Amino acid sequence: MSHDPTAGRAAVVAPPNRRLFAVMTAAVVAMLLAALDSLILGTAMPTIVGELGGLEHLSWVASAYMLATAATTPIWGKLGDMYGRKGVFLTSIALFLAGSVVAGLAQSMGQLIGCRVLQGLGSGGLMVGALSLIGELVTPRERGKFQAMSSAVMGVAMVGGPLAGGFLTDHLGWRYCFYVNVPFGLAAFVTIAVALKLPKRRSQAPIDYLGAALLAAVITSLVLVTTWGGRQYDWSSPVIIGLIAIAVAGAFTLPAVERRAVAPVLPLTVFRSANFSWANVVSFLFGFVMVAAMTFLPIYQQTVQGASASSAGLLMLPLLLGMVGTNAFGGQLMSKQGNFKLYAIAGGVLLLAGILLLSLMDTKTGRLETGTYMVVFGVGLGLLMQVTLSVAMESVEMKDLGVASSMVTLTRTIGGAFGVSLAGIIFNERVTAGMGAERGAMGGDINRLSAESLLKLPEPVREVYEKAVADGTHWAFLTVSVVAAAALAASWFIKARPKPAAPPLATAPTDQVGAAG
Repeated sequence: MSHDPTAGRAAVVAPPNRRLFAVMTAAVVAMLLAALDSLILGTAMPTIVGELGGLEHLSWVASAYMLATAATTPIWGKLGDMYGRKGVFLTSIALFLAGSVVAGLAQSMGQLIGCRVLQGLGSGGLMVGALSLIGELVTPRERGKFQAMSSAVMGVAMVGGPLAGGFLTDHLGWRYCFYVNVPFGLAAFVTIAVALKLPKRRSQAPIDYLGAALLAAVITSLVLVTTWGGRQYDWSSPVIIGLIAIAVAGAFTLPAVERRAVAPVLPLTVFRSANFSWANVVSFLFGFVMVAAMTFLPIYQQTVQGASASSAGLLMLPLLLGMVGTNAFGGQLMSKQGNFKLYAIAGGVLLLAGILLLSLMDTKTGRLETGTYMVVFGVGLGLLMQVTLSVAMESVEMKDLGVASSMVTLTRTIGGAFGVSLAGIIFNERVTAGMGAERGAMGGDINRLSAESLLKLPEPVREVYEKAVADGTHWAFLTVSVVAAAALAASWFIKARPKPAAPPLATAPTDQVGAAG
């Protein structure tokens, strides 16, 4: 950018290290709660259905939360930019906790789904709020260690979510899957309310309601297409075609609306930075590959390698440790040395190598070999997660940090929705074809048999099924490897180091700043 992004801004004093660490820890705890709630109910759902009924609406318990989270993520980011990150972040925590309490009190499946929407509305602000605080409070050189904390959330949630859900359901009851959020969420709320001191912003610009509605409609339509297409509805059905039409119409209308808005929810000026645009492209592509792999690896481990549901989560540790370890050390090196392009290319190479190695797995692949492949894949994920977030946040002005962090989170989420949909189509087709004449002997859903159910099958049928699942996993991973190659190609366009938009803790223009709070 040709102008000085710090012009007209008043610097404020950074909080002491202890207080900063407390704030960042509280923010990461809030993020962890949001991530856990997208996974914790998987092992609890049979018990919930047994008590509340409504089996036909089962999928909406997860879908309602995911849709509300995705649709509101960019809106929370913009509100933080306009009205100050502290108040907006605290509001999102309060909304999430309110949703958690009423979800635990639900007496019917319909009530539970409605409460999950309320939870999701708050959840949309937790991730973007924490990332925006990191961008505003921490210098680029020091961001690595705090971004590593936030990136580790996904790994902890992937392993801890199903385990925590099963433990709480068995020992305390499924309602405590929601109540457990309250003490941790309150601790995060109080810590941020007391320890965080930021200038208050009082934007006089009107809220971009039309832009927010259009953006939410586009996001919701895209997620529903990937969730319903080929499952609940045929791809040629009026419902899917209608959703695609809404997404396309909204995508074409949104730019015109945002150009006229005084304070657009998605300011198009951020896309003038090629680095910002490419960071979001890479984020979409690696999210596509990441979620597909993390969805079908446990299925392969349970079906082909005979792992139980709980041990399959633990067997994901090599991937998650590779990702978290890279975030912890690679993030700090990246922040200190710069050269984002080098790390982006390295991440792309390892992502592609990892998914290709995973596609080689068959019925004879051992757990040690699988774990080695997952480490390679996890390191690639960790590098790309750090690069895309760092590049996006350093490519915009301080006033657009919320938009930057929300966009890179949103593109990764939407990419994941597309990835699991495409991989699921390939996987299901290959498993069905591989079963052939043995399909009738399976009974039920041939793609969702537990390790215990498999042991009850005749050995010849079980062997055919295991081979079919291994073949389905192979083709699903081989298909998404094309997307991994595209992520590698896109990473070449990221510049070595964008010029930081503004120093940390620069405030909004002085005419929009009130008393510190």
